Amino acid sequence: MECDIEKNKASCTCTYTSCSRRGKCCDCVSSHRSRGELPGCFFPPEYERTYDRSVDNFIRAHSR
Repeated sequence: MECDIEKNKASCTCTYTSCSRRGKCCDCVSSHRSRGELPGCFFPPEYERTYDRSVDNFIRAHSR
């Protein structure tokens, strides 16, 4: 499967715009998984802006 980086960037909801993995979703997911985190696009905007990518924060965001 070919990665369309520009298309991915256009719909990326992560506010960390200087990330070198922006638009490279496979790299982004892999990077966060290696640290026990989830990518910003998994969070609602008010939780994503905290840059807390922890699983606990994900659960809080989706348990409200």
